[in-house]
Amino acid sequence: MIRTFIAVELPHDMTEAIRTIQQEMDFKGLKLVEPDLVHLTMKFLGDIPESQVEPISQALAGIDCPPFPAMIAGVGVFPKPAYMKVIWLGARGEFEHLHGEVERTLKEFRFKKDRGKFTAHATLARVRHLDEPTKEHLAQVLTGLQDVDLGEFTVEHITVKKSTLTPRGPIYETLKKIPL
Repeated sequence: MIRTFIAVELPHDMTEAIRTIQQEMDFKGLKLVEPDLVHLTMKFLGDIPESQVEPISQALAGIDCPPFPAMIAGVGVFPKPAYMKVIWLGARGEFEHLHGEVERTLKEFRFKKDRGKFTAHATLARVRHLDEPTKEHLAQVLTGLQDVDLGEFTVEHITVKKSTLTPRGPIYETLKKIPL
């Protein structure tokens, strides 16, 4: 079994900007995502047999979503500012349509459907524990980053990724790159 997900990768030229943003929020109690691993998850598949990668990839090759322009901008939190668990970069573009197509296409594989409304985002950090002064300081930093703009790119493909969890963080490997 391999741990997998479907992703939209960010352009490599955004990596340095992500690193700069993360330097502003490098607080004890936050687990930052390595800048070159930051991506938009379209669907987390979980553990699947390796033999399923090819049929899943073939099915995803048939999704009805042409390449589209996208913008990465703004920093926000889940679930809410008073109770931060995830800090993310916002994404604008046809991601909701793409996510819907991924869900529709993978229905035959009986993956659990994502609950709630899909919100396109790229996780920058996970909040472990923050004391109140640090939480207030972080909130001020995040307010200053609300209008950050990393730029535009064209989403031309999705990837099937393998995730291997290690004590030093996840290792992602691209199993399939599927053009839109």
